[in-house]
Amino acid sequence: QVQLVESGGGLVQAGDSLRLSCAASGRTFSGYAMGWFRQAPGKEREFVAGINWSYGRTYYADSVKGRFTISRDNTKNTVYLQMNSLQHEDTAVYYCAADLSYRASPDERTYRNWGQGTQVTVSS
Repeated sequence: QVQLVESGGGLVQAGDSLRLSCAASGRTFSGYAMGWFRQAPGKEREFVAGINWSYGRTYYADSVKGRFTISRDNTKNTVYLQMNSLQHEDTAVYYCAADLSYRASPDERTYRNWGQGTQVTVSS
């Protein structure tokens, strides 16, 4: 079991940037594939980005490709989501999730460990 705590959310204007952090504690962080998901009001939670536990291969939803970057620092037990060129449509609660497997999946059902979420609001 790994505990996850997100931070870095806030209110920004369209075109601005934010960096979200997800700090992990508990089990060995490096053994987990990590994902970022988001849920906008009235919508289902959706995959945003994922990173494998080793070699750092990354995956992105089409809606954020080229604007968002996921990365991880296993020495700090932290995964990041750098969000550039934010749009109003990016407004959501952002969650990080951990899966005890090699490859990050876009399917939220594969993740057993979730953070509490951090709100990102982009004003247009």
